[in-house]
Amino acid sequence: MAKLRGCGTALVTPFLSDGSLDERALRSLVAWQIDSGIDFLVPCGTTGETPTLSHDEWRRVIEITIEVAAERVPIVAGATSNCTTDAVHKAVEVSKIKGVDAILTASPYYNKPTQEGQYQHFKAIAEAVGIPIVLYNVPGRTGVNLEPDTLQRLSKLPNIAAVKEASGRISQIAEICGLIPGFTVLSGDDSLTLPVIAVGGVGVISVASNAFPKEMADLTRAALNNDWTTARQLNDKYLALMQANFIESNPMPVKAVLAMMGRIEENYRLPMCRMQPALRAKLETIARAAGVVK
Repeated sequence: MAKLRGCGTALVTPFLSDGSLDERALRSLVAWQIDSGIDFLVPCGTTGETPTLSHDEWRRVIEITIEVAAERVPIVAGATSNCTTDAVHKAVEVSKIKGVDAILTASPYYNKPTQEGQYQHFKAIAEAVGIPIVLYNVPGRTGVNLEPDTLQRLSKLPNIAAVKEASGRISQIAEICGLIPGFTVLSGDDSLTLPVIAVGGVGVISVASNAFPKEMADLTRAALNNDWTTARQLNDKYLALMQANFIESNPMPVKAVLAMMGRIEENYRLPMCRMQPALRAKLETIARAAGVVK
């Protein structure tokens, strides 16, 4: 898991106007990410609109990412379900795809399991596969928080080796870093990358890096190298855009920015849809001020 350090991109999934996968745009995006110096890639997370992908599309996105990456960066494939049996089946399937280095799996959404329920859910997944597991704590999406004590229990399972922490609670993240020394903690919020690294995290799984991968990778590396002056300068320059990526539900804003950049067509799958015009205009102003959109 030492390879999962720095900035990893939670990839969007480009679509054509007829709703099908835009494989050309996906290939181009993956290649650009790697050429820009990103540290690892995460296909089929929430940012990839995975709940709306068919099973075959889910596999295809992962396989294309692996093919284009060609072993140049680690691949962390998303495999989440709120049914533990389904989550296990997905994890087993994806673990057998050559080129997948780790699995990202989130707490069950909507069910609102207890801490014990989450422990048993993740334990079942971990015991079914032989590759590293990155847990994803995102209470704003799932309705439940993965508490530090539960994460500590899970960290004792051999292949649970990291957490993407998107609770937004710096005190909780600091507690995790102190409670589980050596455990890989990655920020799940771009705007909290610096404070997460400051308390012991080792990087970020980023939405913003879809649109400015080099800059997010540079920011993260600077912080990890204790070059806080550079890290703060980059953070100050791009913070407003990091935050603007969530003025409507992710991945709507970041896909809009990528479309403004000419990198993808601005297409979504319901229930994701185009941004409200006023908010999209505000987003464009922020993206232009940051120099991301010319």
